[in-house]
Amino acid sequence: MLQYPSASRQRDALNRRWFALVVVCLAQLMNTLDSTIVNVALPSIQADLHFTQANLTWVVNGYLITFGSFLLFAGRLGDLIGRKRVFIAGLVLFTAASALCGFSHDQMLLVGARLVQGVGGAVSSSVIVAIIVTEFTDPVARTRAMSTYIFTAVGGGSIGLLLGGALTQSIDWHWIFFINLPIGLFAVILGRALLRDNPGLGLGQGIDVFGSILMTLAVMVGTFAIVEAPSNGWLSNETLGLVVAAVLMLVAFVTLQLRHANPIMPLRILRVGGLTSSSAIRGAAATGMFACFFLGSLYLNRILGFGPIQTGLAFMPVTLTVATLSLGATARLVGRFGPRVCTSFGLASIVAALLLLASADAESTYFPRLFLAFALLGLGAGMSFMPLLTVALAEVPAEDAGVASGIVNVSMQLSAALGLAVLGSISSGRTSQLVAQGVALETALIDGFHIAFVVAGVCVVAGLVAAQVWLRPPARQAQTIVPMEPERWRIDHAA
Repeated sequence: MLQYPSASRQRDALNRRWFALVVVCLAQLMNTLDSTIVNVALPSIQADLHFTQANLTWVVNGYLITFGSFLLFAGRLGDLIGRKRVFIAGLVLFTAASALCGFSHDQMLLVGARLVQGVGGAVSSSVIVAIIVTEFTDPVARTRAMSTYIFTAVGGGSIGLLLGGALTQSIDWHWIFFINLPIGLFAVILGRALLRDNPGLGLGQGIDVFGSILMTLAVMVGTFAIVEAPSNGWLSNETLGLVVAAVLMLVAFVTLQLRHANPIMPLRILRVGGLTSSSAIRGAAATGMFACFFLGSLYLNRILGFGPIQTGLAFMPVTLTVATLSLGATARLVGRFGPRVCTSFGLASIVAALLLLASADAESTYFPRLFLAFALLGLGAGMSFMPLLTVALAEVPAEDAGVASGIVNVSMQLSAALGLAVLGSISSGRTSQLVAQGVALETALIDGFHIAFVVAGVCVVAGLVAAQVWLRPPARQAQTIVPMEPERWRIDHAA
């Protein structure tokens, strides 16, 4: 009889943890939706607000620059003052900025709101992985939770394309931002009730303000250089100057971190087994993934004539495949074969998808080639992203989980930004060259897409090779990160 209340409380704690996972996945869904839902509405936004083609890129790049720049700072801030506080603050900021975007009727307000929205997205998403790590300390439960998170992060991209097309065509583009309001408010209410806050390391030793500014500016300037390089020129004075400035700020940041008593990013985190190597491999995979979404959308629209809703539906095999794997298949396969084998299979699947897209032309039909390519893309993401994320954070101490989560996210965001900038430049450059030689525009576009897909495939192959060399199983089990009471430990293992 005396054991019953304790067991009941432990079951309640387990239920609370899974509901907390739903909350952080709602926030991740908003961030993922926002990275793709805007793309299909860009022509409508341009016509309504009279953007030039050059200024229109800021609707996307403004969000990307601030999102990538604040991830590390926000992640460490969660370690210092509490991740629940940071998560809720990011949600509130993101939701409020979404409302501003929806009510925007001029260019400056929309771009400004997108910059703020990027900050809010970075602040909330920077601590999501850290919250999952500290909530789910048992390896089996953590793997299931990570699978759910990966499904949300990857599947939300194709859902965003479909939802963006449907809202833009049936109502108008303002509603692609208003859709965030009920999701954001619901997540804030549930987050306040269900999330358990870590006490935080505190600011007693003084926060590294100058280091925070240096790090944020370095990433912001570097990201700006990447996204503007295709228009400025990769070897232009503007691009090289920005790159040099970013490198100098990074050097100053590292020097300061070595000397500061309470650094914003403890450099010891980079020595944690699996964090840097798996983040680099995940960055290579992200390059291939985003190439498929971005260039694949352009191919479907410009070559096959697909509309926004058709394009969103075309990517549904990605979502459905990842969802199927998230039900437990990936977790069981990782448990049986290990993270390196599963990651390698996943990366090989992404390469196969890119090769199928690289050989598609104007006569290609959706079935079977494109359907198979997008299904393979979902298979690759579902098989590789979860084990890479698990390896990255398996040996991270609980007090550094926030900054480690930021590093994982930054590696993916910057890889995606650099990859899309380079691949977009390669594709458009090849197309322009062929058109200048008198080649028909459709043929030139297809050739440009082909080269970009091949280069993206080479990037993923590099990640595949790196996985064979660098990727190793965690040296210690993940449940040692956070001390657990004996009864709670046994219940976690029984789950």
